[in-house]
Amino acid sequence: MKTSSVFSISQPAGPALLAGLFLLSLATVALAGEGRKPCADDVARLCKEVQPGQGRVAKCLKERKEELSLACKEHIATARKKVKGAKDACKEDAQKLCKDIQPGGGRIVQCLKQHESELSHACREKIESPRSRK
Repeated sequence: MKTSSVFSISQPAGPALLAGLFLLSLATVALAGEGRKPCADDVARLCKEVQPGQGRVAKCLKERKEELSLACKEHIATARKKVKGAKDACKEDAQKLCKDIQPGGGRIVQCLKQHESELSHACREKIESPRSRK
């Protein structure tokens, strides 16, 4: 599996959790107000016809990753590192609280958010809204 791309998932353990957290993070990054985030111009330029929701903007950016600005690529790489931290922090919580949830479509992330009061401190801290952290 190719690991040089900011979009690749290189660890076999918990790929659905990692993918869900990454798409959630990327969508938040991409849809933040124009000019406030490094990917806003890329979204406007490359994905202006894409209706936001259900990971469509993130998918568009992934499909056009070679055309992204350097600032956006760097921002996504940073977000990916944060997502890996969340995956590591939430792995046991996901196994315990969401064991019967079928991975994909953000279902694991949704499950974790529904069980927020039961999450470990480390996991809760990592999955809180990216907009509230700076």
